[in-house]
This record gives sequence, structure tokens and C-alpha cells, in this order.
Amino acid sequence: MSVFVITIDGPSGSGKGTLASKLAQHYDFHFLDSGALYRLLGLAASQAKLLQEPLNLPALEQLATSLDIDFKIQDSQSTQILLNGENVTDQIRTEQVGSMASKVAVIPSLRDALFKRQRDFARAPGLVADGRDMGTVVFPEAPAKIYLTASAEARAARRVKQLQGMGVDAKIDAILADLQARDKRDMERTIAPLKPAQDALIIDSSVLSIDQVLKTLIDYIDSKL
Repeated sequence: MSVFVITIDGPSGSGKGTLASKLAQHYDFHFLDSGALYRLLGLAASQAKLLQEPLNLPALEQLATSLDIDFKIQDSQSTQILLNGENVTDQIRTEQVGSMASKVAVIPSLRDALFKRQRDFARAPGLVADGRDMGTVVFPEAPAKIYLTASAEARAARRVKQLQGMGVDAKIDAILADLQARDKRDMERTIAPLKPAQDALIIDSSVLSIDQVLKTLIDYIDSKL
């Protein structure tokens, strides 16, 4: 692979999105939030009125391969997601767009189209790709592969703290159950199950700070550059 790619896979709530953003900023690399792609395709398909039955698969496939998507790392190390130049960061996180994403995600030809789209993000000087199958399926030849995990209890506690900081009343038991159910789905699915690549650096961040993990990742990546 001519472009240096860093993959970060792991379960929901492991901190991979935050660390992927920090790494992209540190190395001045491009950034791919692969999980957002299905939501972006669902939103774009809805805007183009392509989600009515019967689905126009050729038009949807063309849309999937030609989406104008950009991920911009902000100074605060948050990520702004642009679709056709419009900031849709908050919009794609809504339940409505989630439903649209679910509709397109089950269509094999659209998954194939988005696979190609994900590969297209590998551009000079390099790419940090965040997801669940980046190191195992999308970029198996990447020189730096990371699998970031944490106990379900630690991830649930982080999520509760995040929600409470936003003024949302959150119950840890419900969040823990949701995370455990999502882990089971991701790990047991037939297509591209969640698992570490054989040559991935595996880090359990349950009792580590973001800065501690970041230093470990930078040392590892620097050894691969």
C-alpha cells in the first residue's frame, strides 16, 4: 500500500473515535469515520428521494460511489462531517437518519459500493480509519492496526458521564445492557464480524486515560512509519 493507513477498530464506547481524531490531527492525516458512511448514504438517498419502494438500486449504487463526503478535524479535536459541503454532523446522529441507514445497510450491492468508497479515503499523506472492520476487511494491508477495547462496565460508565455532562438523565443498567447487546451483534454477525486483525496492537483502555492510550499508540505508529 503506497499510502500509510492507520486502522482503529473496536467496540462501541471504547474511545476509538476520539483517539482516531487525535491521531489524524497529530500526523496531519485524512480521517475516515466508517460508521458514519451508512448514515450519510441514508441521508443522501432520502434527499434524492431514492428510498421509496421499489428501490432504484442502480441509482442508489451510483450515489454510494459518488457521495461528496468530507471529515474535518476541528481544533477542539471534534470532527465535522460534511455532505455535499453542508455540515450534517448533528443531523446524521438522529433516529430518523439511523432508520434510513438501516435500510441501505442490508443491501449487499450498497455495502460493496461503500467498501470501495472507504478504500478511496486512502490518500496522501495518510489516513486514520475508525470502525469495526477497518483492519480485518477494508484495509487488511495497513501497516499500523490497532484494536481498542474496554470492559462493557467501563464503557457504560463513560457513556453515562458523557450524557450527564449534556444534561441527559442516564441509567447505567440500561446503557450497559445496550452495549452488551450491540457487542454480541457486532461480534456474531456473518459479514465482517468485530474482531482484532491478527497483527493488530490490542489495547484495553478500561483503566487508562485517553492521554495514556494516545502516547502508546503514537509510539507504536512511529515504529511503523
